[in-house]
Amino acid sequence: MASWNPDAPCSCDCFVSVPPASAVPAVIFAKNSDRPRDEVQEVVFVPASTHAPGSRLQCTYIEVDQVSKTHAVILSRPSWLWGAEMGANEHGVCIGNEAVWTKEPVGEGEALLGMDLLRLALERSRCALEALHVIAGLLERYGQGGSCREDPAPFCYHNTFLLADRTEAWVLETAGRLWAAQRIQEGARNISNQLSIGTDISAEHSELRTHARAQGWWGGQSTFDFAQVFSLTQQPVRMEAAKARFQAGRELLRQHRGGITAEVMMGILRNKESGICMDSGGFRTTASMVSILPRDPAQPCVHFLTATPDPSRSVFKPFIFGAGVAQAPQVLSPTFGAQDPVRTQPRFQTQVDRRHTLYRGHQVALGLMEKEQDRGQQLQQKQRDLEQEGLEAVRGLLAGEWAPPPQELGALFQTFVERESQLEPWKGPP
Repeated sequence: MASWNPDAPCSCDCFVSVPPASAVPAVIFAKNSDRPRDEVQEVVFVPASTHAPGSRLQCTYIEVDQVSKTHAVILSRPSWLWGAEMGANEHGVCIGNEAVWTKEPVGEGEALLGMDLLRLALERSRCALEALHVIAGLLERYGQGGSCREDPAPFCYHNTFLLADRTEAWVLETAGRLWAAQRIQEGARNISNQLSIGTDISAEHSELRTHARAQGWWGGQSTFDFAQVFSLTQQPVRMEAAKARFQAGRELLRQHRGGITAEVMMGILRNKESGICMDSGGFRTTASMVSILPRDPAQPCVHFLTATPDPSRSVFKPFIFGAGVAQAPQVLSPTFGAQDPVRTQPRFQTQVDRRHTLYRGHQVALGLMEKEQDRGQQLQQKQRDLEQEGLEAVRGLLAGEWAPPPQELGALFQTFVERESQLEPWKGPP
């Protein structure tokens, strides 16, 4: 069984607002991905595709059966693996995942990572509920497992997920192949590295309660409380700390209830006092995402992604699925083929430089902000001005005041990445 490491990355925060908690008739989704502080996340666009019968698909560690058709997706992912920490598809489905440990043991055997499950669900679903069923089916068939970081020492965990679409959201929490889910049809909800579904269970694995009784975790007489039954009796220190982040996130959502917008969610993700914007020890917030999923199907969904660490000093850039969408090369990491440390056996014995162009420039910017206060503040203001320009463009688009050609709309993310790359002092990154 994989041991828990106190220095291991195990803190993420996901948020969702469903009307009437939202200020607009839209579901608002958000996530901070907290990972090893030097890990690079890239933003990858994968177009829709069809696949021949009997095709197989290589995920991070194992192969699975491919489906006949996959949907277009935009992914924010650690650049060494196949899956993703968060992302969206062309039908307005968004998913974020988090690490969790339960009474169900975590093995070191290689299976599907939670991040693989996330991407597979996005590629194969048209709504949040369908995505939930995709994950549940894959868990049953292939299981979850394998090291979740690029390091020789294995670090394994189970997963919780926040899934959202234009009409509702679902919280899906797993323990091995078992799971429980909660439907969110209104209001605001967050998850933070712990089981949070209690007695309000909307769907569950058929053997969830019989397994709990067989293990002696639940006697069968009292009301079944998933979090109470499956949570570890003695939580690791960082999981105890996650409780404080969970409470802080819930309070921030409560304070803004009825007025939650994409900009409000960005502010929550930038909150350092609560630890939601993480920068502690060996890990930090390495990428962030906020999505607007309008109830009106005639309006496009908009996904803001940073592709760089620390949202308090990054730019949320708008992405919209459309005719002109293509991969932005500045946020794509280099590849290493068969020599990649994740592909060679034993895995992760060497390190490679996975920094993409925007990440390198952002490192220069962070250095300036930390060493030269005046110039750093000027640069940070330029970042905010650029981000505000994107927010105003999106507001105009959703209000019907701006109607660009489809090609321009599809190229919006690429345009903002290019403009961010031109901000001083990003010329000539190291």
